[in-house]
Amino acid sequence: MKSLDATLRASGRLALARRIIRTSEIGLILLATLVGVGAGLAAAVIGRLARVMQVTLFGLEDTVRLSSLTEIAPVRLIALPLGGLLVGLVLHLTRRSRAAVDVVEANALHGGRIPGRDTLLVTVLTLVSNGCGASVGLEAAYAQAGGGAASTLGQWLRLRRSDLRVLVGAGAGGAIAAAFGAPLTGAFYAFEIVIGSYTPAAIAPIAVAAIAATVTARTLGTTPYLIVASGGHTILTAHYFLFAAFGIVAAIVGIAIMRAVSIAEGLARASRLPDWLRPAAGGLLLMPLGWISPQVLSAGHGALHLTLESEVSLQLLATIFLLKTLASIVSLGSGFRGGLFFASLLLGSLLGQIFAITWTAFPSTLPVNQSDAALVGMAALAVAIVGGPMTMALLVLEATHDFAITATVLTAVLCSSAVVRDRFGYSFSTWRLHLRGEVVRSARDIGWMRQLTAGRMMRQAPPSAPADLPVAEFRSRFPLGSTSRVVLLDSAGRYAGLVTTSAAFDPAIDATMSVASLAQLVRHVLRPEDTIDAIMTRFDEAEADDLAVVDEQGHPVGILTEKYVRRRYAGEADRALREAYGED
Repeated sequence: MKSLDATLRASGRLALARRIIRTSEIGLILLATLVGVGAGLAAAVIGRLARVMQVTLFGLEDTVRLSSLTEIAPVRLIALPLGGLLVGLVLHLTRRSRAAVDVVEANALHGGRIPGRDTLLVTVLTLVSNGCGASVGLEAAYAQAGGGAASTLGQWLRLRRSDLRVLVGAGAGGAIAAAFGAPLTGAFYAFEIVIGSYTPAAIAPIAVAAIAATVTARTLGTTPYLIVASGGHTILTAHYFLFAAFGIVAAIVGIAIMRAVSIAEGLARASRLPDWLRPAAGGLLLMPLGWISPQVLSAGHGALHLTLESEVSLQLLATIFLLKTLASIVSLGSGFRGGLFFASLLLGSLLGQIFAITWTAFPSTLPVNQSDAALVGMAALAVAIVGGPMTMALLVLEATHDFAITATVLTAVLCSSAVVRDRFGYSFSTWRLHLRGEVVRSARDIGWMRQLTAGRMMRQAPPSAPADLPVAEFRSRFPLGSTSRVVLLDSAGRYAGLVTTSAAFDPAIDATMSVASLAQLVRHVLRPEDTIDAIMTRFDEAEADDLAVVDEQGHPVGILTEKYVRRRYAGEADRALREAYGED
């Protein structure tokens, strides 16, 4: 009896908590704070585990990062194919018909719902890939762990769709904030990349989550990824134009890298190797690259510091840039899991330094500082690949505390972002979704559109008649005013067209002829699984007011009107907008 009472009391407290969170903005903010603490803890644990793996596998000292090594024993590089083999075996043992849902896909298509198994799988695979030295970053693990945990908590509390999406953004953004020690960067990462828009309802929860995660990670003694760099050089008006042009160059390079990754994935699929062996083969290809230049290994945090803090020749910068690009393409193309966030920062920094040295080699009246160019390149290339212009601009601001260089960076990233959107249209995460057949271009919520299918909106059991029915009998069966249109069926019960009832009452029509002669839209039909965009396209193509919905065998199962479809679409779009602004 006591246990039953305790259960009832616990259930009542849970119901009260759900009610407070669903009806109070303060409740959601408090929940986001809790999520931020969890995200900071997750980032600290993941970073520490990856560090332990690299120290063990590559014999590193505690203060040395893998990509900062100038040389490495070849025998240590065997960790790459071994790690790839482990990644392949995990993928093989967890084989499924669909890819794991990440935070961007979850917020774009699934209303923030991430299966717990997917969170664990992505986190583990990214951790193993980075830990064994593959040229990928831990950002995917950070964001997935933070956002996935937030999604699980939100589903348990039965949050509304809009609140769950905000909470996922808070978790992912908080984890990135903790990893970089940069709360503004984490918050705008959530807005631009995970949620896909800035909304008043999301500002406070995401901001407190980013701050809570950063404080938690600092309390635990986590070394942040934040690049401590300095600007402070004189920025002239001409620099804005110069770096704007450089932003366009960075956009072109970013698009080329994203396309190269997809080509590498296609080549891996076309090979005769089984899926589970491809990451190991990729690890073998990475071994000579890592032996030539250890700076290509792992995310590249140590290499970034190394190239920024020391004098490096143009030849060496170009060599590291090419090898790091190739290593990232091979890693992701062969099946290692991870992100390109930090790799794009390193590549952008190298590209900026190459640009500065090349520019100063020619006679010019405009001096370009190498460290300034590195910061601009770092942000511009990262925007091209990852997205989020404000995210990258604020990352530079939090790294340098220099508003002058940040304004220059903002100019470059806006140009880079505009070119990528216009000529390519995708970030790296949405590009990979596009290759799987999705139409996602950002994390903006379009999942509700997928729920508006013909099968859900149609009117079932529409009036029907045999196609060979004489017009006279049709008139007696469907008098004027009884229905506006009738579905015709052939001898096998399949769809044979639509007839407008009024058309059968035209005095000029021979009453003895079959009603099939009046059939319209014989070839224009809808399927139950058609989504709202496909439905509206079919209506435009058919130039019709009504369309029949038929199953795979061609049997009519319902009918749909264009007027109703557009009214439902407008209503759902308005509801989604009100939720985004916290008005619902």
